[in-house]
Amino acid sequence: MNLPNSLTLARIVLVPLLVVVLLTSFQGHLVLGLPKGMAAALIFGVASLTDWLDGYLARRRKQITVLGQLLDPIADKLLTTAAFVSLVQLDMVQAWIVAIVIGRELAVTGLRGVAHTRGLVMPASGLGKLKMVAQVVAILALMLASDLAGEPGRWLHILGLGAMWVVLGLALWSAVEYYQTFAAVVSGRTVPASDADDEPDPDRPIPLTGTARTSAASASAPSPSAAPASAPSPSVSPSAAPVSTASVSSVSGALASRGRS
Repeated sequence: MNLPNSLTLARIVLVPLLVVVLLTSFQGHLVLGLPKGMAAALIFGVASLTDWLDGYLARRRKQITVLGQLLDPIADKLLTTAAFVSLVQLDMVQAWIVAIVIGRELAVTGLRGVAHTRGLVMPASGLGKLKMVAQVVAILALMLASDLAGEPGRWLHILGLGAMWVVLGLALWSAVEYYQTFAAVVSGRTVPASDADDEPDPDRPIPLTGTARTSAASASAPSPSAAPASAPSPSVSPSAAPVSTASVSSVSGALASRGRS
């Protein structure tokens, strides 16, 4: 197993650890000397960093594998879902917002699965990437706010809730965009990414239109003034043929008269 896939598996292993740290009551609310909200934010931050790092290393080292392509989205969804459910349990975010966000993730995963069974590829959405960034900000802010009191905790909580509303809006918007892309790809109105990158067939004729067709026709037509190079040039002109016949007749007549004499 290569390094990018190992990082992806490490992110999956961190998911239950994150849930245990957030939902377990520790003595003094400390985990290894840190407040459990801060410890959970540290775990989530490291896991989110591996999400960026495994993709970067896979592209840089050309180690993109089928296993990595399958595990990476699963690890992302497990991490964010576990964090959101834990925050709902801690009463840090409203459950209906988290339900919509998780439902969107399941719907998009289902659409991609249906497209994949038909041999089609749905490209990633730019709105989905923005949503992921907003999710990281919201989760980190709410985790840190769970252990902080006073003004810092209140402002972090406001920041986290604001980021959650951004996540909700981007989730709904990107879900509509994914559905439109899915409908276009399945109906054939959009060329799938796997077909758009194919090499053109050299044996396939390319239709010519406009000036290109006229230029090709004029180039293939022979010039009327040009004579074939292999045709031999005549050695006797047509006008010289009667003179040569008359000369032969006069010589034959002179020989006949000499023979009679």
